[in-house]
Formats: sequence, C-alpha cells, structure tokens
Amino acid sequence: MRKHYTLAGAALAALVISGPVSAQTAGSIEKGRVIYAAGGCGNCHTDKKNKGPVAGGGAALKTPFGEFFGPNITPDPKNGLGKWTEADFIKAMREGRAPDGRHYFPVFPYPSFTYMSDADLKNLWAFMKTLKPSGRANKKHDIAFPFNLNFGQGVWKSLFFKKGPFKPVAGKSDEWNRGAYLSVAVSHCGECHTPRNKMGALSMSDWFSGVEEGKGPEGEAVPAITNDEAGIGSWSVEEIAEYLKSGETPDGDFVGSLMAEVIDGGTSELSDADRKAIAVYVKSAAPPN
Repeated sequence: MRKHYTLAGAALAALVISGPVSAQTAGSIEKGRVIYAAGGCGNCHTDKKNKGPVAGGGAALKTPFGEFFGPNITPDPKNGLGKWTEADFIKAMREGRAPDGRHYFPVFPYPSFTYMSDADLKNLWAFMKTLKPSGRANKKHDIAFPFNLNFGQGVWKSLFFKKGPFKPVAGKSDEWNRGAYLSVAVSHCGECHTPRNKMGALSMSDWFSGVEEGKGPEGEAVPAITNDEAGIGSWSVEEIAEYLKSGETPDGDFVGSLMAEVIDGGTSELSDADRKAIAVYVKSAAPPN
C-alpha cells in the first residue's frame, strides 16, 4: 500500500478553538481548511525535514534567485500572524504587501493568490486563526543582489503583477471557470508548471508548458501539463481527476517528489466535483485574464 502524508490532517489535529463556535463559524473554518490544504500552505510553511511545528515556518525553497524560507504563519503574536487583522491578511494575499507596506517577494505566490475570492480568503483566515501558535523565529532569506532590494519588488509588480480577484471567462462553462479558479488562484498550478523569464515572472505565452531541470522548485524539472503530446494530452478528464485524488497515473504508477505533497493532504482534500472541474480546465487551459 502506498503511504499518504496528510498535512491538512496534521493541521486539523493542531486546532485550538476556544469555547463553542456557531455552525456558521465552524462551516467557515472547514471551508478554510480545504483552501489551506488545496493551496499547499502547510507544504511551504512547515519545516517537515526537521520535524518543525505545523505552519511554524522554516521550510527551505531553493530558486535561481536564492534560497527562501517559508515564514511562521501560526497565530503566535511575536513570530507569526497573531497581531494581524483579517484586512492585513487579505492585503498580503491580494496585493503582496505586509501590514507595514513592505512588498513581498513573489516566491510567495501572491500573483496567483490575488485571484482568490474575498469569501475564500476570509474562510482561510478563519481556519488559520485556529492553528496552534508556534514561537519559532523566522529565518532570513538568502537572496542574491539586486533581487534582495525591497523597492525592486515594487518595480517588478508594476511590470508583471495583475491584481485580482478572478473574473470568469465569458463563453466557458461554470465547471471550466470553477476549475480555472481552483487551478490558477488556489492551487496555483502555473507557479510550478510554467517557465519564468529572467526577472522571475511567469511566461504566460508558455502556460503550463513545464520547466527544465535546474529552474524549477528545488532545481527539479517540472513536467508540462498542456493538452498535447508534450504534456498530458492522452489523459482523460476522469484520469486527471483520479490523479489529483490518489496520485495514481493512467499507467498505474504513483506520483512522487514535490507533486506528491501537492496531492497528499492537498488536492485530495477537494471534492470530486472540484477535482473534475480542475481536470476540465486543464484539458483546455488558458492563463488568467
């Protein structure tokens, strides 16, 4: 049997909810839990290699621009987000800005998260407030000059960043638009499966066309997921949906490497309908408008 690692389950086990909550609040938290899982939040913000606390930060990510460390996103008031408001959180996700106005590096995929709906962002925030606080201190990024200059991120945004939220594409079905929203905004598939230019921005003309070795996360190659021979054109909608649920490929193999984390405790937490919607979108994917 293949072993599954469920970060969302670990996060749920760490919930700290003080006192009774209303059915409406509980529903918002559960919706936020699914967004947290599908967005891979635990993967980037949990130092699993060193058995760090859930969402306590420290996970390293090597990129062509330097090594980044996911920050602590627990409700700890000193090292986490304990002093943040809901508005602060939405600003970070929608605009890529810290509460004090500093620009975030786009290794935090706010260029994708910006497309999330206000409702999903509020639900996600409701869930994150229930995570167990961790006092783990954040680790400083190791970034090469000039990419370490914060003002440069403002220039980068003026050239490559388009603020959301997601707008449904006219002429496409509700199912396709739902899949586009989940793929682009929540699971941010394009962040890994789309090559980047020299400034680190996604090459929209090469949407989902894969990344060569040495240029993907941790220096790994990332396969194309385009609907052609170079990608997964031979996969059916049903096979893609099953892959996002169990990690099983059409030929009976199972996913490995970083994609295993995306599925285990990630897209596997989505509903069957949402996984099918993603599959429908991927079969005729287009970059966000």
